[in-house]
Amino acid sequence: MNDVTFVDSHLHLTAKEFDADRDEVIARAVDSGVRFLVNPAVDLADSRKAVELAEKHASVYACVGVHPHEAAKATENDLRELEELSRHPRVVAIGEIGLDYYYDFAPQDVQQRVYADQIAIAQRCNLPIVVHTRDSIGDTIRITEECIRKDSGWRRRDAQRPAPRGVFHCFSGDLAAAKKVIMMRFYVSFPGIITFKKSELAQTVAAGVAMEDLLLETDSPYLAPVPHRGTRNEPAHIPLIARKLADIRSLPVEDVARTTSYNVYDLFGIGDPEPLNAA
Repeated sequence: MNDVTFVDSHLHLTAKEFDADRDEVIARAVDSGVRFLVNPAVDLADSRKAVELAEKHASVYACVGVHPHEAAKATENDLRELEELSRHPRVVAIGEIGLDYYYDFAPQDVQQRVYADQIAIAQRCNLPIVVHTRDSIGDTIRITEECIRKDSGWRRRDAQRPAPRGVFHCFSGDLAAAKKVIMMRFYVSFPGIITFKKSELAQTVAAGVAMEDLLLETDSPYLAPVPHRGTRNEPAHIPLIARKLADIRSLPVEDVARTTSYNVYDLFGIGDPEPLNAA
């Protein structure tokens, strides 16, 4: 597998867990065949750090945004600066944005408003979004659909098919929800959760949608895959997730790597497109 390359479509390299060895973590990922790393942010300060890191490392790209946990702290000035940051050439999406009703870090109505405001930023800048949803899939889909109706030209590539509008990362919904997300022209993405023994739902969704609708991610430093579960996760573990997805779908891991890498190109414009065979 030395010649197989991957993309980690979602990780948090700016997290404090990497402060002691961030450059080494990136180097290990590259040595493990991870060609590109997409780093979403959680607030304005983190967005600035994500851009700075992407400027430093050719393999790293940034997303800027306010996570739903931080929504109550986001000011209008913050959102204006995020929009300015989003025009940086190393920024490929607005994210990580969305709704999280599992924790009570911000009122639901505030989360919904900040989510819609950031989709509007993405629409003005014609960027995709990276979506977080936990115990909130219904409202997340509803608000996303409402925003698309307000600007149906967002990400439109041609009359036949709009470009991908984003990704629902660390997907936790069922197969019916995944199909709704895909119909809106979003990818669904899976981290190391699919390697866990009690991950039947995620594995069912990963098996039930087309490979052309899937991305790989680590969500580092969280959710380390088996056999590293319980330790700090890092992007060098993405091949383990790819192998599990390959097993779930009875495919060669090379097909999983090639298709998911193409999907990253299609979504974020990162890398070089390769012709795909249906998988």
